[in-house]
Amino acid sequence: MNLKIKLSALMLLSFSMVKAQKVDVAKAFASAQKQTDLLVKNVDSARAIKPLLVSPRTVEKGAFKMVVSKDWTSGFFPAELWYFYEYTKDKKWLNLAKKYTQDIKKEQFNTGTHDLGFMIYCPFGNGYKLTKDTAYRSVIIQAAKSLSTRFNPTAGVLKSWDHNGDKWKYPVIIDNMMNLELLFEATKFTGDSSFYKIAVSHANTTIKNHFRPDFSSYHVIDYDIQTGKVLQKLTAQGYANESAWARGQAWALYGYTMCFRETKDPNYLKQANGIANFILNSKITPADGIPYWDYNDPQIPNVSRDASAAAITASALYELAKYSKADAKKYKLAADKILLSLSTKYVSKPGANYGFILEHSTGHRPAKSEIDVPINYADYYYLEALLRSKK
Repeated sequence: MNLKIKLSALMLLSFSMVKAQKVDVAKAFASAQKQTDLLVKNVDSARAIKPLLVSPRTVEKGAFKMVVSKDWTSGFFPAELWYFYEYTKDKKWLNLAKKYTQDIKKEQFNTGTHDLGFMIYCPFGNGYKLTKDTAYRSVIIQAAKSLSTRFNPTAGVLKSWDHNGDKWKYPVIIDNMMNLELLFEATKFTGDSSFYKIAVSHANTTIKNHFRPDFSSYHVIDYDIQTGKVLQKLTAQGYANESAWARGQAWALYGYTMCFRETKDPNYLKQANGIANFILNSKITPADGIPYWDYNDPQIPNVSRDASAAAITASALYELAKYSKADAKKYKLAADKILLSLSTKYVSKPGANYGFILEHSTGHRPAKSEIDVPINYADYYYLEALLRSKK
């Protein structure tokens, strides 16, 4: 047995022996609120200089990075503010959430991206849930219409990217599963089943083409829109085409759990359970439950972790536990362990990282971008997981 296998076995044994503990949600939220108070101040200072920058994304090489509304991560910051309002019922957070949500509104008409679920549904969906403001509902409906323009009925999927046409013709990434919730919600609001049918077609086609027998997922599938056939199976942000990129597995788990909630189709529950078992049975993930950025990087353990993948996974497992009765205890236990690790070992020191909550996420390692940094979607799904843990 070589050293790496021995190390992995010891880490797995250690993980299985960790005594179950629950995170102190009140303490975690209190700490997160203090950090976010600082983050808001830094956002306002940055916007005073560059008003078109609307949301904080990350800290890279010591620099505070803001993005414009068309960036795929623009909706996470206002969505976090809605979660603070949901937890505290403090009007301070309500007013801030309203203010920063408004900055993303124009993206409802953006037909050049598949990320409208992240950009629009995260802030406006949470805003509507908490306020029932019909203006938010209207934005969600328009965003669903915009997203629907990216659907190709022959291939049966929504196109993800319009860039790098020399690499692929019609790329679909596993991340796109996260944008289907916007379509399901639009059907509820309008009674128009076309949104629902697009979401189901995309989810079904993705099951058919994106997954390996062990339920790990490819990152990118390239389609021929004339025939609907798969041209290539690739990665863009993972280690290799045949590797399992950690955040991609988390997107898949969350996406199919959500699809089961919205459709009650048992195939989606089966898929979510299979993905969950792939993640939880990994002999590579360390004892604290926070995965390396890619499950197949040969440099493990000397590579970066991905706290964002862990936060997404924990949030998804809490929901999946409600539907998978036989595995509910296992899923809750795993989510509790991950969330405890995030809240005790992966949080920023008070006042550090310009106010971001979590450290040690990995954005795009192959591009040498956002490696071992705080990042807004890690914070968003961490707060969501904290809320779900209470339920």
